[in-house]
Amino acid sequence: MTPLRGIALKLTSVVLFVIMSALIKAASDVPTGEAVFFRSFFALPVIVIWLLWRGDLATGLRVHRPGMHFLRGIVGVSAMGCNFAALVLLPLPEVTALGYAAPLLTVIFAAILLGEKVRLFRISAVGTGLLGVGLVMWPLLTVSEVSDTVLLGIGFVMASAVLRALVQIHIRRMVKTEQTSAIVFYFSLTATVLSLLTLPFGWVLPSPRDAAFLIAAGLIGGVAQICLTSGYRGAEAALLAPFDYASILFAILIGYVAFSEVPTPMMLLGSGVVVASGVAIILRERYLGLKRFRARPGMTPQG
Repeated sequence: MTPLRGIALKLTSVVLFVIMSALIKAASDVPTGEAVFFRSFFALPVIVIWLLWRGDLATGLRVHRPGMHFLRGIVGVSAMGCNFAALVLLPLPEVTALGYAAPLLTVIFAAILLGEKVRLFRISAVGTGLLGVGLVMWPLLTVSEVSDTVLLGIGFVMASAVLRALVQIHIRRMVKTEQTSAIVFYFSLTATVLSLLTLPFGWVLPSPRDAAFLIAAGLIGGVAQICLTSGYRGAEAALLAPFDYASILFAILIGYVAFSEVPTPMMLLGSGVVVASGVAIILRERYLGLKRFRARPGMTPQG
């Protein structure tokens, strides 16, 4: 697979994930836990078919540390639930832009939990990015009367960002012993089972329209996950990571067309600041990685 194809798969996954979010938002009459169930359950057959096609079903689902998968499932399904709840309460572009706090928080958590060195450049970029997140929030918080709905929505999306950052830290530990295909499959399986625990809290019989949206969200989410995984097999993570930020463009377009959501100038400014900060961190890490790689031939056997 060429890097160009890896980029194409990455962009495809970005578009599909935004479409999935829009479908969840459109089915807002369905409780969040039920939406998580549809998203997770209907992704499973897509993932299984993909593994069968690759001939990787038996080896790809082998687990070495089941407890790590279960913990990833609990934190991941909580992040998904918070994000879905935020989609019902806030415009799609705002949820997408505020969600960019997750990779910034990952840098902070990596320093605290993994002991990674964070130099001045990254600290400055993270601080600038979080300022951008504040700019995105500003129009939502400065109206004459801030509704409880808006505050709850912001709380949900920021909780989702924190949980997603923690998931990324956890996955960095998991990949040392677990295969990517197993991580993807068992997360969907765990999320399906955990979402059933919300059944006593008011699931509803969805309308044919909402059911179609939710099933489509699950299938599209499964395909998006496969495209994302396949993309990283064809190109370096540092090359593909900046394309995550293309999601704001598609979120603005879909939000305007499907939900008549018009982004505010401050939201666009804040999004630009967050994107610039995130890309700066990625490019800086790529530069340092290349620098370390070039230095290796001159290293002693002891490193």
